[in-house]
Amino acid sequence: MAPRALWKGQLRLSLVSIPVEIFSATKTGARVSFRQIHQPSGKRVRYEKSVPGIGPVKSGDIVKGYETGDDQYILLDPEEIDAIKLETKKTFELVQFVDASEIAPLYYDKPYYISASDDLAQDAYRVIRDALRSANKVGLGQVTMRGKEYLAAVKPCGDGLLMETLHYADELRDADDLFTDIKDAKTDAELLEVATSLIDRKTAPFDAAAYTDKYAEAMQELLNAKMKNKKTPRVNASDDTSEQGDNVVDLMSALKESLKEAKTKKKPARKKAS
Repeated sequence: MAPRALWKGQLRLSLVSIPVEIFSATKTGARVSFRQIHQPSGKRVRYEKSVPGIGPVKSGDIVKGYETGDDQYILLDPEEIDAIKLETKKTFELVQFVDASEIAPLYYDKPYYISASDDLAQDAYRVIRDALRSANKVGLGQVTMRGKEYLAAVKPCGDGLLMETLHYADELRDADDLFTDIKDAKTDAELLEVATSLIDRKTAPFDAAAYTDKYAEAMQELLNAKMKNKKTPRVNASDDTSEQGDNVVDLMSALKESLKEAKTKKKPARKKAS
């Protein structure tokens, strides 16, 4: 199945605008995933949005709240948020170019592919790709995806373009406090030589395919073995929704009712013998 574009709009360089689509460059489907099961009943554990004293609530009744202090919140309607006009919602403009080495690795967050939306856009798309490669530069700009404006870097990637979101400066933690205990002493020359020689011997071209997730592989082997073993405990955790809705009891209300009932049924204290 073809991946779904996370963003559609214009990639702009000065007066040149190219219709593009942005796709996630990573996938999580290959990883082992689990469901939480309530062992006594064998049913899936579900997480519902609820309000104390009210119980489960509809998604349409939920709005965003900004805390101003003392448990007070300013409420925002979805329409008010959507009304915020940001050019980066539909336009990703490359406003600056830098050497890739100028961006410290800790700024990089997540990779995405940028693809031309149609055949007519491919000529201009190739021009930007080849110009970046020829200049050995990275393009910087901002783009709004999923309700957040990202700082992003664009660079050539094979036949296409790769976009990597970057952390803003105020999102990074200062490491000085973490490194204060490391004393600024001179490194032992002999130890340094041995370590350098070891690095030289183990230096080789990077090949991501040479590395695999050993934990995920071991977990999959365990699951395969347990599936073959007839003695493995199993449950039928159906997705029956009949137990939800009206049958879901708010925990706080249930506890209060239980406490009230316990008080009414409390036996009177026995009289002391005279």
